Amino acid sequence: METFKSEVRDGMRIDWDVPIKMDDGLILRCDVYRPDAKGEYPIILSYGPYAKWLHLQDGYPAQWKVLSEKHPLTLSGSSNKYQNWELVDPEKWVPEGYAVVRVDSRGAGRSPGFMEVWSPRETRDFYDCIEWAGKQPWSSGKVGLNGISYYGMNQWHVATLQPPHLAAMCVWEGAADLYRDFAYHGGIYSQFGNTWYTDTVLLRQHGRGARGDRSRINGEWVEGPETLTPEELGANRCDFGKDMLDHPLLDGYWKARMPDYSRIRVPLLSAGNWGGVGLHPRGNIEGFVNTASGQKWLEMHGLDHFTHFYTDYGVALQKKFFGHFLKGEKTGWDKQPKVQLQVRHPGERFVQRAEKEWPLARTKWTKFHLDLAGFSLSPKRPGGRAKAAYEALGDGLTFLTPPFAKETEITGPVAAKLFISSETGDADIFLVLRLFAPDLREITFQGSNDAHTPVGLGWLRASRRKLDKKLSLPYRPCHTHDETQPLKPGQVYELDVEIWPTCIAVPAGYRIGLSVRGRDYVWPGFEHPAKPVSGRIYSGVGPFRHDHRKDRPVEVFGRKVTLYTGADRPSHLLLPVIPEK
Repeated sequence: METFKSEVRDGMRIDWDVPIKMDDGLILRCDVYRPDAKGEYPIILSYGPYAKWLHLQDGYPAQWKVLSEKHPLTLSGSSNKYQNWELVDPEKWVPEGYAVVRVDSRGAGRSPGFMEVWSPRETRDFYDCIEWAGKQPWSSGKVGLNGISYYGMNQWHVATLQPPHLAAMCVWEGAADLYRDFAYHGGIYSQFGNTWYTDTVLLRQHGRGARGDRSRINGEWVEGPETLTPEELGANRCDFGKDMLDHPLLDGYWKARMPDYSRIRVPLLSAGNWGGVGLHPRGNIEGFVNTASGQKWLEMHGLDHFTHFYTDYGVALQKKFFGHFLKGEKTGWDKQPKVQLQVRHPGERFVQRAEKEWPLARTKWTKFHLDLAGFSLSPKRPGGRAKAAYEALGDGLTFLTPPFAKETEITGPVAAKLFISSETGDADIFLVLRLFAPDLREITFQGSNDAHTPVGLGWLRASRRKLDKKLSLPYRPCHTHDETQPLKPGQVYELDVEIWPTCIAVPAGYRIGLSVRGRDYVWPGFEHPAKPVSGRIYSGVGPFRHDHRKDRPVEVFGRKVTLYTGADRPSHLLLPVIPEK
């Protein structure tokens, strides 16, 4: 039996680099933070590639600055010595009778092996880690999963395998459908996956050793202890960017990396961010709606991607949930509303409200027709035919509602139906749902990854217009993405476009706008930095850009697109208007 270091620090028993044997014999490494007193404790477990010994402040200094300067209370009540990116702080959980287990995924941090993110191999490893933790002498046998982003995304996958010791899961801002939520928005390749993998994950690869990071948590090598050659490192990992580009359709590669919602039956808390378009909120909502669990809850909030996971609001919600399901405590969770919304208002103001379902049963689904006569969004369908062409790589066409007579809330999934033709054999449609003040100044929001995020975004490659008849809903079209159907230049096609779920209380006198474009949204106040950093120019869509030349050759996607409206071509926007209770 391999030995490991165990010590008492800051009132916790900490076991460093504990070995966990996988079903193929590979040894992964985890840290266990637990009460020093003998006992059996419920477990908060995570498995992922961000390196358990890399302190949040060192690995993610910009995010640490946001927490420490904009939300300093998130760091109170702890020495913060053990803070790790997108994970719970053990100093806030161990004193309340939990064991916190952090596992470095295969090929990352202190765990050896071939690195292949979100692979079936990783999912099986995650299963083995859950079962190992549930059988330890200091374990109560109940394992809860908790974490942001990657540490939430892989929860959907492992829950599909139904590990016996998994008792509850909290997916905080975690995509579910890796194809639609992450890699190919509406069939259009997103650059984020490759940027993230290259700039973040590869820096945490096991074997960087002395060329890597020295941990402020315990003074050891974060990605060690061995130091491999660059050639050895390269041979020991997948080429994730290439893998994504090599699989432009929703094929077996992606299906092996998608959850089977019908097999997810454990208690679920799914927490999403309104401003997370391009990565997470769709998955949080789709996961909540579709999982087979009879005990599931949805929470939706705003602000930066990671903030509320660490605020008193977020930590209290997590403890209320896990206290109920892992410890059997009377936390009040039995009275928790099925849906808890932080309703978004301009100026980053949020008003909490309890609901019973998603989408809200009282939603008034309202069509706003695109009218080219005045570039308006009108409740009335325009009469005669009209058309307008736009340069696909330009600013496109923008349509506005009349000023709203009274405050009007829009909360839920959004959809659009468009009739278009292209000069070429394809066209990429980028839809931007926008909010304008009475003076027509655009109001943007602090999104999860961009300080100037519009109300909503939607995408569709016209050649991927084929709908999945089983999964599509009037307010949430879903495309199969299993074949390419080229366009005939000049021929008119009907497209149903999903715009990701959103929430905004539109003040009286304000207008909603819809922009139809052929490229990513750029907020009007954006100024290109003098010294740009590759992949980190946030112009309104954060890192979720769609401009890869291989996926979007200019000769196909840089020509003119024509939009059609009228009685027999009813291009329109479908909005979820919420009446007052």
